[in-house]
Amino acid sequence: MKSINRGIPLAIVLVAGLATASFAEAAAARADRKTTALTHAELFQLYGQKSWIWKEGAGYFSVQARRFTAWSKENGKPSYGVGRWFITGPGKLCFRADWHAKDGSAPATTCFSHRKRSGVIYQRREPDGAWYVFKNAQVRPDDEFVKLRRGNYVGARLNRIEARLGGEE
Repeated sequence: MKSINRGIPLAIVLVAGLATASFAEAAAARADRKTTALTHAELFQLYGQKSWIWKEGAGYFSVQARRFTAWSKENGKPSYGVGRWFITGPGKLCFRADWHAKDGSAPATTCFSHRKRSGVIYQRREPDGAWYVFKNAQVRPDDEFVKLRRGNYVGARLNRIEARLGGEE
């Protein structure tokens, strides 16, 4: 009986993994079929004056001079980034920032492509990320789009991290 019980969780994990893979593959297939790239205006409206809340941080897309600011506490290590966000072509949004942490600073550029079809927006991280549903036609609570919030949710936390790291660089 013990061997069967040990096999059940493994089977559940395998089936869940296959289901997740098939959902990702289905999203990729939908993103490739008859989609169109978001326009400059659509990307600007989607991100401008909004904060993108991440698991361990957030980024703010100010429309003033297209300033991009962000903070992160990935792996428990506080850092902050200051730079610009820009639209490089149909459906492609990037942000470039100088990231500052306890052990120094370094520039980084991150880009995402966006496509749409029938009210659904697909997104993928460039250059080789997988397509996924960013925003469903009927927005769902687990859509990544829900993590975009109007307003600056970055400034206060960034200032605290910057003050803490200021004397250490």
